[in-house]
Amino acid sequence: QVQLVESGGGLVQAGGSLRLSCAASGRTFSRYGMGWFRQGPGKEREFVAAIRWTGTGTYYTSSVKGRFTISIDNAKTTVYLQMNSLKPEDTAVYYCAAKQGLGVYGSRDEYDYWGQGTQVTVSS
Repeated sequence: QVQLVESGGGLVQAGGSLRLSCAASGRTFSRYGMGWFRQGPGKEREFVAAIRWTGTGTYYTSSVKGRFTISIDNAKTTVYLQMNSLKPEDTAVYYCAAKQGLGVYGSRDEYDYWGQGTQVTVSS
C-alpha cells in the first residue's frame, strides 16, 4: 500500500507561482510511475503531468506545457509540480497518483494509488 500526501496548495493571483509536493508515507517511489491530476469545479478529474520513477521521461497535458514542471527528488521520496504563470482556469483540487511500473502514465485509470488532494485557487 502506498500512502500519498500532497501539500503546497493555496491562493495565488494570476501570473503567480506555486510548487506542489507529494510525499510517500514510509517508502520511496522506486519503480513507480508518478502523476499529477486535477479536478476543477463541476469537471472530471483530468491528467496534468507524469514522470518516470528515475526522473527521466516526462509527459504533460497541452494546456500546461511550458508553464508546469514535474520532477522527483534524488532520494525518490517526493514528487513536485512547479506551476508558473498560473491562470484562473488552473483552479482545481490537485491530486498526486502512483502506479507500480517503469513507464510514464497519462491515463487516470492506470493509477493505483491517490492522495487526498490539495486546493489551488488562482484569482484574476
